[in-house]
Amino acid sequence: MPARGATTARRLLGWLMNPWAKARFLWVIALAYMLWTLLPVAIAVGFSFNAGKSQTAWQGFSVSRWYLDDVSSVWQDDSLRTALIQSLKLSTLTVLIAVPIGVAFGLAIDRWRGRVSRSANMVMLFSFITPEIAVAVALFLYFSQLATVIGLGLKAQVLGLSMYEIAYPVIIVQARLLSIGKEYEEAAMDLGASPMQALRRVLLPLLMPAIVASVGIVFATSIDNFVISQRLSIGASTQTVPILIYSTARTAPLPSLNALATITLFASTIMIAVAGLALRSASRRDRGGAAATAKIGLPVAGG
Repeated sequence: MPARGATTARRLLGWLMNPWAKARFLWVIALAYMLWTLLPVAIAVGFSFNAGKSQTAWQGFSVSRWYLDDVSSVWQDDSLRTALIQSLKLSTLTVLIAVPIGVAFGLAIDRWRGRVSRSANMVMLFSFITPEIAVAVALFLYFSQLATVIGLGLKAQVLGLSMYEIAYPVIIVQARLLSIGKEYEEAAMDLGASPMQALRRVLLPLLMPAIVASVGIVFATSIDNFVISQRLSIGASTQTVPILIYSTARTAPLPSLNALATITLFASTIMIAVAGLALRSASRRDRGGAAATAKIGLPVAGG
């Protein structure tokens, strides 16, 4: 018994002295981080199903009161419904503009080598290192003082967000091009395809996971954008969900505001999930294709 106790003590001492040997504490840190970030969101989502009007006391569960039934619900309240429609419209139009331009820009930078292309790449990445408030103020001054034909409002919000969001598809497409390599295009042209046919029938299908991922990320970041959308807004007709939440959070908001935020949260989460699944599926196909190519002794694309 004393020997067994000494062995147990040594094992416990070794566990305490080397907690990282088998990642014993890593899962604790990961779980604490997830709780710290997701618990407030989960509480807010939970109160969107509260049967009462309180934001602090649980008064029963209701599935549809703050979504459909109540006069102050998302569906019945004109201001909430207008903000939701405006957010969906703004994010959709931003995707339709930013993603095609970003994909084309990424292809151009990858194919276009030289000092000018590096400068263009730096200008594109400039939005990542510039504070968003500075970008928003610059856009506000531009549309209110110079581009007065456009002016403030939905058009300015779409153009401003599209400019800001272009960097995401450019980076994603560049990463995908790096993994694909140029072998597929070269093989297609060796078989008689023109450069445009190789781009349209070979490269773009291979880029489709990156394009889908770009759509998801641009949509999610656009629907949650506050700074640029708020600076370029001209009133209630161009208020998005983040603007409405900010303007009413200091008063006594009803759980319908949580319901509105929950809808946008689910929409952005679904888009991000679709983007992640697309990239994961593409990486699996790439690994499978590389393994099959290696078996027959051919050079692996991108390798």
